[in-house]
Amino acid sequence: MARTRKPKADGQPQTTAQQLGSVIKSARDIMRKDKGLSTDIDRLPLLTWAMFLKFLDDVEQIEESKAKMRGEKYRSAIERPYRWRDWAAVPDGMTGPEMLAFVNQEKAARPDGVEGVGLLAYLRGLQGGNGSSVARRRRVIAAVFKDITCRMLSGYLLRDVVNKVNGIHFLAQEELFTLGHLYETMLREMRDAAGQNGEFYTPRPVVRFMVAMTDPQLGETVLDPACGTGGFLVETYRHLEKKCKTVADRRALQERSLLGGEAKPLPYLLCQMNLLLHGLDAPQIDPENSLRFKLLEMGDAERVDIVLTNPPFGGEEEAGIKGNFSENMQTAETALLFLQLIMRRLKRPGHGSERGGRAAVVVPNGTLFGDGVSARIKEQLLKEFDLHTVVRLPNGVFAPYTLIPTNLLFFDRSGPTKEIWFYEVAPPEDRKNYSKTKPMQFEEFAACMAWWKKRKQNGRAWKVRAEDVLRYDADGRLVSVNLDLKNPSAAEALEHLPPEHLADEILEKERRIIEIVEDIKRHLAEGGSGS
Repeated sequence: MARTRKPKADGQPQTTAQQLGSVIKSARDIMRKDKGLSTDIDRLPLLTWAMFLKFLDDVEQIEESKAKMRGEKYRSAIERPYRWRDWAAVPDGMTGPEMLAFVNQEKAARPDGVEGVGLLAYLRGLQGGNGSSVARRRRVIAAVFKDITCRMLSGYLLRDVVNKVNGIHFLAQEELFTLGHLYETMLREMRDAAGQNGEFYTPRPVVRFMVAMTDPQLGETVLDPACGTGGFLVETYRHLEKKCKTVADRRALQERSLLGGEAKPLPYLLCQMNLLLHGLDAPQIDPENSLRFKLLEMGDAERVDIVLTNPPFGGEEEAGIKGNFSENMQTAETALLFLQLIMRRLKRPGHGSERGGRAAVVVPNGTLFGDGVSARIKEQLLKEFDLHTVVRLPNGVFAPYTLIPTNLLFFDRSGPTKEIWFYEVAPPEDRKNYSKTKPMQFEEFAACMAWWKKRKQNGRAWKVRAEDVLRYDADGRLVSVNLDLKNPSAAEALEHLPPEHLADEILEKERRIIEIVEDIKRHLAEGGSGS
C-alpha cells in the first residue's frame, strides 16, 4: 500500500523517496510507449528538463508568496503563459498535437489561445541584461535549454508524462537529497545504456569531509571544474551560508563564491536544479569542457582560492584537448589532465591570496603509483605545491560504480612539499567493503577530523619526507614518484587482500602499462616522421 504524503509546515505536500521513485518509474513507462524515444539516453533528459521546470515553478511560487508578505512586487524569471502552472499543472489541459506544437515549434498557439513563441524557443531566448537575480536566473535557464529538444511523437503521451511530473514537490532539503539518489540510479542506467559514462556519484559523506577540511571562507572563490550534479558546490554553499551575517555577505555568496564546469547535458541540468533549489539564484556553471583552454595561457585572472572536485577517471580526451598541455605532460588519462588544470587554477601567494590557493581532489590509486606523465605531474606537485595530506579511503566507497581504491589529495600553493602525511580511514569493524545498501557514513571521518589539527603518528596516520618518494637515476633524471604507500602499522600481505581489490590493482597497473607503451609508440612515430 502506498504511503501518504505528509503535509509540511507551509501546507505543501512532501514527496517521499518511495513516491518519487514510483512517479519516475510511471513516467518512464509512459515514455517507452512513444516511438520517438528509443533508449534511456532519449528518455532521461526529457524527464529531467520537465522536472527542472516543475521545481523552478515551485521555488518561484514560494518566493512570490514571501514577496507579497513583504508588500513587494515579484517578477518571475519565466513569464506567463510559459510558467509550469500555466500550461502543465492542469491535468486536462493542452494535449495531443496542440501540446507538441506548443512545446516544440518556434511559433505555436499558447495555452491562453494567442499565437506566439513555442515553449522551448521561449526558454532558449531568455535574456538577462542587468545584474538582478531575475536576470541572472534567466541566463541560467537559457543556458540549460540551449540544446534541449523534445523527441516525443505523441502529444497525448507527453501530457501523461507532464501529469506525472506535476505530482513531484521539490520544496525541502530532504527532497533534494532524494533527487541526488535518483540521479545515482539514472547515471548508472545511462552508463549501462551507453557503455560507460566515465563519471561517478561522489558519496555525500566524502563531499562533506572534503569541504569541512578545506573550510572555505566568505570572499573566497571555490571551483569544481568537473562538477557533475553539483555536490561539492551545494555543500560549499551550505558551509558558507552559515557564515553569512550581513546583506553584503549574502551578496558575495550569491554572486562571487561558486564556480563550476560540466560538459555533459544531463548532469549540467541536474546541477542547475540542485543549486537553484538550495537557494543560489544564478549558478555560474560552464556548460563546456573545462580542459578546452591552453593551460600555459591561464593567468591570475582565471585563478581561484579553492578547488574541490572528483574529476572523471578512466576516460580519454580527444587530441585537440591533449594539445592544450605541455608536450611532456600530455596523456590520454582524463584524471591526470584535470590534476594539471587544478594546479594551474590555484592562486599564487601574493597574487590575491596570502598563502596561495588550496585544493582537495579525489584520485584513483593509479594516480599515486603511475609512472611516465603521471610521475612528472606528481614531481611538479611536490616541488611547486605543498601536498600536506593524502587520505586513503576504505575499499568500496564508490560502489557500485567502481571498486578501484580511491584517495583524497589535499594540497596548497604555500610552497614546496617537505613532508606528506598519510591517513588511512578505517571501515567499520563489522565489514571490509561498502555497498549501495551499506554506504559509508560521515561519522567514520570523525577520528581523522579530530587528528587533523593536532597531528601525531598512530595506527592510522604516518608521514614521509617528500625527498623519499622522488626517485632519480644517477644522471638526475626522474625515475618514479610513488605515493601508493601502505600503512606501516598495518602491513597486509598481498594474499590477504580482498580478491576484488587485487583484481582492481592488477587492472589499473595493466592500464598504466598500456598507456606508457602508447606514449612510447607516439614518440617513436613522431621521431620517424621527422627523420
